[in-house]
Amino acid sequence: MKSKHLIRIAALGFLALTLVSPLSYAKSGREIDASVDTALVLFKDEVFGAKEMLGKAKGVLVLAPVYRGGIGLGAEYGTGALRIKGKTADYYNTISGSIGFQLGGQAKSMYLLFMSDKALSDFRAGDGWKAGVDGSVALIVVGADGSVDTTKTNQPIIAFVLGQKGLMYNLTIEGSKFNKIMPG
Repeated sequence: MKSKHLIRIAALGFLALTLVSPLSYAKSGREIDASVDTALVLFKDEVFGAKEMLGKAKGVLVLAPVYRGGIGLGAEYGTGALRIKGKTADYYNTISGSIGFQLGGQAKSMYLLFMSDKALSDFRAGDGWKAGVDGSVALIVVGADGSVDTTKTNQPIIAFVLGQKGLMYNLTIEGSKFNKIMPG
């Protein structure tokens, strides 16, 4: 019984550290832009047809890196920028939490491509936009050869998750909340 209590305390402590430590250090706009630039190079290198998709997108939200960790309780946090016509329009963070069987941590990059003006304007108009609630997102899984499922590329919002590093496997963005921020 005592060990279960100790595990719960450890899980809550880990969750608190996961949520608080990224928030205690606010990145500057320059640091966020540098992370986004690096993530876009990765995207173009790893995804077949990425340049064409980015060219057709009305806007792209890039969050890199996004950290996820959990022991029973999980949390995710990352910062990024919304680029419109190649220029940063706004800065955002993503925050999510989860309960269930999970153990480990990872870092990844998330890309949301807004393929229509309406999808982009709905995203920007919202105060705390939540994937799967405020907008339907088609998650595209990239094959080992960089190929993508082209049947999903005609959706208003398409998402990619790349560069997973760590010991936790998670390819979902459902439930992730995106908030506009002012960088430090």
